[in-house]
Amino acid sequence: MPTPEGKFKKELKRDLELMFPGCIITQLDPNDIQGIPDLLILWNDKWATLECKKSSTASHRPNQDYYVRLMNDMSYSNFIFPENKEVILNELQQAFRT
Repeated sequence: MPTPEGKFKKELKRDLELMFPGCIITQLDPNDIQGIPDLLILWNDKWATLECKKSSTASHRPNQDYYVRLMNDMSYSNFIFPENKEVILNELQQAFRT
């Protein structure tokens, strides 16, 4: 049985695939770079990363804030959880200019 975060991530991937047809979504390896966001989304000539959390009160692991800020300066990156999902997806659409 998937965890609450795992279930949210699975639904999020489905929503992203519908929103950005033909996109590539891959899970990044936190063992490679500790604190790297969970998902990398590639679409046309754009990219973004999202760090998935089960709720707005879920704790942040070491370095997650750093990498989300760093990658947001490069393209788009943010924390996403059920309570802010619509806002973040709207921001992502703006970042991808769809």
